Amino acid sequence: MRIAAELLDEIVAHALEEPQNEVCGVVAVADGERPRALRVLRARNVHASPLKFEIAPTELLALSNECDELGSLGAIYHSHVRSKPYPSQTDVNFAANWPGVEWIIVGLADGQPEVRSYLIERGEVREVALEPA
Repeated sequence: MRIAAELLDEIVAHALEEPQNEVCGVVAVADGERPRALRVLRARNVHASPLKFEIAPTELLALSNECDELGSLGAIYHSHVRSKPYPSQTDVNFAANWPGVEWIIVGLADGQPEVRSYLIERGEVREVALEPA
């Protein structure tokens, strides 16, 4: 995904606002061979937990609809409070419902935010580049 530094900064800022709990949201993209991020849309983690995130189904539907109005839903993002930015088994299981959607993870374990993006398809995790837009 191509993403402007300002949009990536929004995701990191969201993670740093609540470093004790996982935060989450989605990224709307313009469709194309190399999707381009258009907007970051924050969500509320219904668990307010350092161990997992979940977006309420009604909120997720509203966010998905908003992404469709702009282009499409290109990524789901969340933070990992206590670990590196690599998909957990819970992330892999949840991704089965979102084929083709990137998973942007902000790792906060080392004190400095580290951001990585992945495609998770059929249980396989593959890191993909976040390219400057």
